[in-house]
Amino acid sequence: MIFPFAALVNQDEMKTALILNVIDPSIGGLLIMGEKGTGKSTAVRALAELLPEMDAVKDCPFACDADGMLCSDCREMLARDGHLHREARKMRVVELPLGVTEDRLVGTLDIEHAIRRGEKRFEPGILADANRNFLYVDEVNLLEDHIVDLLLDSAAMGVNTVEREGISFVHPSRFMLVGTMNPEEGDLRPQLLDRFGLCVSVTSLRDIKQRVEILKRKSSFDADPEAFCSAWAHEQEALAARIVSARQLLASIATDDRVLEKIVTVTAALSLDGHRADIVMMKAARALAAFRGLSTIGPDEIRDASWLALRHRLKRLPFEDAGAGRDKVAAALAQA
Repeated sequence: MIFPFAALVNQDEMKTALILNVIDPSIGGLLIMGEKGTGKSTAVRALAELLPEMDAVKDCPFACDADGMLCSDCREMLARDGHLHREARKMRVVELPLGVTEDRLVGTLDIEHAIRRGEKRFEPGILADANRNFLYVDEVNLLEDHIVDLLLDSAAMGVNTVEREGISFVHPSRFMLVGTMNPEEGDLRPQLLDRFGLCVSVTSLRDIKQRVEILKRKSSFDADPEAFCSAWAHEQEALAARIVSARQLLASIATDDRVLEKIVTVTAALSLDGHRADIVMMKAARALAAFRGLSTIGPDEIRDASWLALRHRLKRLPFEDAGAGRDKVAAALAQA
């Protein structure tokens, strides 16, 4: 039994950022930074219960989108039969262990089978499972460099290509990367840091009542997980329905010039590199509006999306306090 997402005490910023990635997977994932024991891993794993269904090619191990990018097998099937059968699948959270090998991550080609029978056989890896799903890495800052390189390649290209002895296999690899880390245990490579669409920082709750409530809920869950989950089933169902409704509403929310100008005014004032920050901020504000049931993006959505999308992209001066970033974003919003 998984601890219900709706039963998590406080940590609203983290929960909202996770939900925004479900509403709009193109936001690009989430990095959760914080001290140990603050519910980071619990929240990510609990998200699995709220994930909606997606349309996929029937029996495809890569969950290919019949109207989008296809793996080698689905392309051959489409060319042979002229159509693809579809099925509904629930989105998942796929975990990437720290000690993963390259073959386990990207998959392997069975060369012996190819030589004996003259046909290629691909053994899918974790990237295959993660396609169109959430790929979760606990302690992401401790990943080995060569694994980080493979993740960066897949995230940038949206495909995973495996080549062995002149035989190749290609499948789509578009995933929402979610990483958790304790900043005290090491930094994250800048190339990977920028790949996370949003970023939040979580800390231990200081309010006595909230800390007592955490103990009560944890004790109840440990004593009888099934009864505890049943007690929270209504809240879980309501939140899942709200997410589905937001996904349907998302396409109808327009991003007019007024909104776009305000977004780029903020990012330009902060002298951010590239344009990824602008794009992510726009998508996050639109997803927030959809989640709140609004028809347009307002100042509140731009403000709330700005800190989620920009905090890990801000340039910090030597010895500058980490909290200074929020003041910079607030000042840029005031000028926009």
